[in-house]
Amino acid sequence: MNAGVDAWDGGWYRAAQREPSPNFGARPPGALVDLLVLHSISLPPGVFGTGRVRDLFLNQLDVGAHPYFAQLEGVEVSAHFFIERSGHLWQFVDCDCRAWHAGASSYRGRANCNDDSIGVELEGLEGGHFEAEQYQRLLSLTQAIRARYALRYVAGHEHIAPGRKADPGPGFAWIALQKSPAFDGMQFPHQTMSR
Repeated sequence: MNAGVDAWDGGWYRAAQREPSPNFGARPPGALVDLLVLHSISLPPGVFGTGRVRDLFLNQLDVGAHPYFAQLEGVEVSAHFFIERSGHLWQFVDCDCRAWHAGASSYRGRANCNDDSIGVELEGLEGGHFEAEQYQRLLSLTQAIRARYALRYVAGHEHIAPGRKADPGPGFAWIALQKSPAFDGMQFPHQTMSR
């Protein structure tokens, strides 16, 4: 699919499987969407392909299905996109809206990163490796996002909420992203330059 603006239906990316989450809000007036935030998630941690991430973002997670889920009871979170291990792409929130993925955060001199970022969750374990299919999907998605939004920065959850979050972690291929044309000209966190 063309990575240009015709790849979009408003803030919905046509190549993604659309599954609207109730967990979103309006961006503040004048918000400039210029940050891409990358995360990792699996439910339960380290178990892939369960469909539970989707359930979490739709407020449908059965918290009694696994002991780990008890801590997620009542939690309302979302991300704009979720990339499964296979590379399958889901979209839960319109990119023109504010998804609830960053939490308490600060980056490039601004707080509340949810206000002006697009959040992408990759199915994986914090610190673990990610699949080639996920990176390929992330590259094509980033190109499409950049055709519509003025992205200038990319960071991990670990960079916008240091000490509180550590994902995607050391298994993530930051250097490969820096070398990709899809990320050309974007500013990466200084911590990733030596990895």
